[in-house]
Amino acid sequence: MIVIWGIAITAAVTGVAVVAMLLVRRGAPEGSYFADGDRAAGVFGILATGFSILLGFIIFLAFSNYDLARSGAEDEALMVQEQVETAQLFPEPTADEFTGELVCYGRSVVNDEWSRMRAGSLGNHINPWGVELFDTLQSFEPKTNSEQSAYDAWLSQTSEREAARLDRVHGATGIIPSTIWIVLFAIAAALFVYMLFFADSGERAKVQAVLMGSVVSVVAMLLLVLYTLDNPFHSGIGGLDPVAMQRSLNIVDEGLTAVDQQVPIPCNLEGVAQR
Repeated sequence: MIVIWGIAITAAVTGVAVVAMLLVRRGAPEGSYFADGDRAAGVFGILATGFSILLGFIIFLAFSNYDLARSGAEDEALMVQEQVETAQLFPEPTADEFTGELVCYGRSVVNDEWSRMRAGSLGNHINPWGVELFDTLQSFEPKTNSEQSAYDAWLSQTSEREAARLDRVHGATGIIPSTIWIVLFAIAAALFVYMLFFADSGERAKVQAVLMGSVVSVVAMLLLVLYTLDNPFHSGIGGLDPVAMQRSLNIVDEGLTAVDQQVPIPCNLEGVAQR
């Protein structure tokens, strides 16, 4: 859907810019409004270069944020899978409680947190199953060396899972402040106005249309790319999906089935508690 909207927005903005150029062209003198075209082109080159450098730097930062969110989601899913393995080292019924709560944690990420991130409403919301896991851990007291080792490994993996979740959640908020967006759109508007002064009644209309349309379409597409990178959890092409967590849940389910272990799952398929 976002691709369709992107094409529509680019086409609309380009169409408006081309129409504006052709309208200005009707009253423009031959050779454009500039007496010295080479000097005007040089100034335009400086404006365009400054805009492209600024935009390129911001796109790099936005992509870093996008990649951080992606790697955070993958690391979190891996930690859930590894913690399920570690849970089997605990005695019953703690092992089953940990396993069931981890499955619910993953389901909650896939079905609840992901939709909240796309809507931009996750905020400081915590995963309720993270709290359940903490409560279960508090009720357990290691008595043997093997239990102590499992306990220590669990604490370490929990820290890694929580850090990975923070990376994922941080990516959902975006990193580009409103002031940067205002500056980018202001520069883009300045480039558009400057391009209008290249209107030339002595040049063919289609040449003038291509002149304006190519510049505006490129600027519009770059701004749309920046927007998608700054909002990595959007739906559609290029958006991040909970593929890694779904894969981990499938692996956990297959693993438990392979060892013929029946674990009570305290939630439904959506990750909502049933108790």
